[in-house]
Amino acid sequence: MENEKKKGLNTNSNTYTIVYSIVIVVVVAFLLAFVSKGLEQRQNDNVALDKKKQILYALNIRNISDAEANAKYKEVVLSDDIIDVDGNITEHGKPGSESAGFRLNSADKKAGRLAIYTCNIDGATKYVIPLYGMGLWGAVYGYLAVNSDGTTVYGAYFNHDGETAGLGAEIKDDVSWQERFQDKKIFADGSDEVALAVKKKVDNPQSQVDAITGATLTSDGVSNMLHDDISLYKKFFLNLNTK
Repeated sequence: MENEKKKGLNTNSNTYTIVYSIVIVVVVAFLLAFVSKGLEQRQNDNVALDKKKQILYALNIRNISDAEANAKYKEVVLSDDIIDVDGNITEHGKPGSESAGFRLNSADKKAGRLAIYTCNIDGATKYVIPLYGMGLWGAVYGYLAVNSDGTTVYGAYFNHDGETAGLGAEIKDDVSWQERFQDKKIFADGSDEVALAVKKKVDNPQSQVDAITGATLTSDGVSNMLHDDISLYKKFFLNLNTK
């Protein structure tokens, strides 16, 4: 009787190749999911920290460390309320919190749910609103801080997703350009028309800021963003003078 040959695993077969590939994919997917889950909280913390810094930049608080930014945000932000387009508060936030308006994004804005941050700077009340728009190559966004009168700018900060370095990117990189918005009037005299704008040729220096040279479309995007988003908060700001 001939000895039967023991059959081993045929590593050259198609079945082996398919099974091996599936096992490797499953293992790698599991490891990636595990690592992603482990880093999720850190990623969320970094996103929240960056948002806090941008809000503080609009309040003219810059050049601070991460730890200082977290502490300063808790110190100056009295609430992160949610309002509707009629200026009514629909959800109250808390001092230094991330519980209400802080969680909102551009999709919420389109749905009529608007974030507004009430802040205290050296004993004076300031209101910060988020801004969302489109530049030449992608999204532009930022924050605008408004004085307690609801009609003048206290500070501004702008950012972008992909504008050209040295041109459109200057809306973020050129702090001196952002500072030009300070003390500008938001509304036209004697009306509720939004006058704050970025213009290539300024004819109303009380409300307009010079466009960035060589970045007309990005500047137009910022100007449109200011007009559209301030219009949503118009009733809230104008109501401040009647309280």
